[in-house]
Amino acid sequence: MFGFRPDGKRVKDIDPIQRIVPHIMRYRHDSQNYTGIDLPCEPMDAFIKDEIANGGGSYNYMHIIIAGIVRIMALYPRLNRFIMNGRIYKRNSINISFVVKKGMTADAAETTVKLDFTGHETLADIREKINAAIIANSNLNADNGTDKLARIITCTPNMIIAMLVGILKFLDKHGLLPMSIIKVSPFHTTAFVTNLKSIKGPSIFHHLYDFGNTGVFFSMGKESMIPVVEGGKVVAGKRMPFQIVTDERFCDGFYFVSALKVLKDLYSNPSQLKEPLKTLPVEV
Repeated sequence: MFGFRPDGKRVKDIDPIQRIVPHIMRYRHDSQNYTGIDLPCEPMDAFIKDEIANGGGSYNYMHIIIAGIVRIMALYPRLNRFIMNGRIYKRNSINISFVVKKGMTADAAETTVKLDFTGHETLADIREKINAAIIANSNLNADNGTDKLARIITCTPNMIIAMLVGILKFLDKHGLLPMSIIKVSPFHTTAFVTNLKSIKGPSIFHHLYDFGNTGVFFSMGKESMIPVVEGGKVVAGKRMPFQIVTDERFCDGFYFVSALKVLKDLYSNPSQLKEPLKTLPVEV
């Protein structure tokens, strides 16, 4: 309440235009910007192959994609902000949420996982966290904090569910939502990643949720061979569609574009992610 929250610190030193924007565009669904890139797969494929050959273990695209997002959030801390009740906050940690399917069938249940990072992690550190989370949550009988909270809410009649969700939204808006709920909520996260590539699906521009405070949504799609220009010639290139939806209110366009350029460079040379980020930039 009064600008205080358990998951972030209010940013006060901002220019007047940026401060008024959250009052003009009050919701995330009308503050979304969309962009998409076709990521070259050859550098990631070569890296994955070399790591196996050199004893570095097995990596996949999901490991590299999430490691790049964590690194860019650490290098560009203003991306790790969120809007709540017309105020801009900087988040206390880097959080990444993603869905885990408990079986490769249409009827299999899903659960959502949220992982916390400091920004110092190496690609290997992030791989281990992701693998451990998938193993822990892919079992049909697995039951994490998100599942338990959803079960508690939905064991009531529909009218009560609507009322409980309304109460949670009110508490969240005013900084009164307990940290115990924020910790298990996948909607209170730096970024949400959907890996449609894993089910051979196309990437999508996924909307941002008005519940919670997710600031960026990344979508990975099934890779394909497309015409690309290399050395003045048109050749076949393996590309993965990668779509990004952002909340434009907490950060200016120049900052977003600068971060995106670095993110693309990380994916073009994933070996950069093997080294830890020893010092974190100070947010200004």
